[in-house]
Amino acid sequence: MVNFAMWRKALQVIPDVSKEEWDALDLVSKWLIATRAAVLVMTFLSAVLAGLFALHDGYSLNPLAWLVLTLGLVLAHASNNIFNDFTDYVRGVDKDNYFRTMYGPQPVAHGLLTKRQHLTYFAVTGLFALTCGLFLLFLNGWDPVIWLLLGLGMVFVLFYTWPMKGWALGELAVLIVWGPLMIGGGYYVLAGSWNWNVVWASLPYVLGVTTVIFGKHIDKREIDKAKKIYTLPVVIGEKAARYAVLAMMVAPYLLVLYLIVVRYFTPVMLLVFLAVPQFLKIYPQFLRPKPETRPEGFPEGQGGWPLYFAPQAFVNNRAFGMWFMLGLIADIVLRLVLPNFWVG
Repeated sequence: MVNFAMWRKALQVIPDVSKEEWDALDLVSKWLIATRAAVLVMTFLSAVLAGLFALHDGYSLNPLAWLVLTLGLVLAHASNNIFNDFTDYVRGVDKDNYFRTMYGPQPVAHGLLTKRQHLTYFAVTGLFALTCGLFLLFLNGWDPVIWLLLGLGMVFVLFYTWPMKGWALGELAVLIVWGPLMIGGGYYVLAGSWNWNVVWASLPYVLGVTTVIFGKHIDKREIDKAKKIYTLPVVIGEKAARYAVLAMMVAPYLLVLYLIVVRYFTPVMLLVFLAVPQFLKIYPQFLRPKPETRPEGFPEGQGGWPLYFAPQAFVNNRAFGMWFMLGLIADIVLRLVLPNFWVG
């Protein structure tokens, strides 16, 4: 029986389910849980922004190409999440109550899927993502630049978990993937040209995405250090990592102001400052080390404790990302109504 309630839940949090509950779920519910679908919204927004930037720059879009691009990027992210869990399991990382098994079901480690079943999920999801990429190549006359973008995407899907994450390259990889590759590359696929202004203009959102992975790596820094997984927070220390996250939360507002001053954006993009109240709620927590025990009232499990900084960074990024997207839509409409307004 199709469990629409679980679909909705899995798109909001990472549901904690027992083996008996898992066995009773429909295939879509299982896939949503296995892919940690709640975090795929970050990739969905990146694909949406790629198209909006193309509209912003005056290009006419093929709606089908935009839809396939969005689906392909989301499926690629989902493939990475599945392969991430599989790689960590076979390397012995997700053992002895490791962090990943605490904040949500790890399908293989928790016995929800066999290794073969887990790889099947990965293969099918990855094949659909690849099909979307090949379709976009076909629409664009097998453009060699898109071949390059597709190849780079496959490299990050397969090698992010190992060795990139363990060599303090995971955070940089996220910055590259969600910015130049997803938004810049998506823009190229839809508009047919590369524009470095789009890459720079994507940074306000992409820095927010990077804070989420940075926050998660701070949360599990001690355990990663013990397992010799050298994420950037392990290398630079917790305090430096917390302040780096804060800097990445403040920088987007400054970048938006700069892009308004140079007239790439119109002043309507000041809408992003409506996300400031959310930032003011969470920034004090990043000024202090992670608590030893769960603070009273802080959610537990399903994307909550023992994660602490990551969910707060996610909420902050979601607020900023939504206002950034709405601001960009308003910017596009304003340029259509008043084409000579704020032209550099």
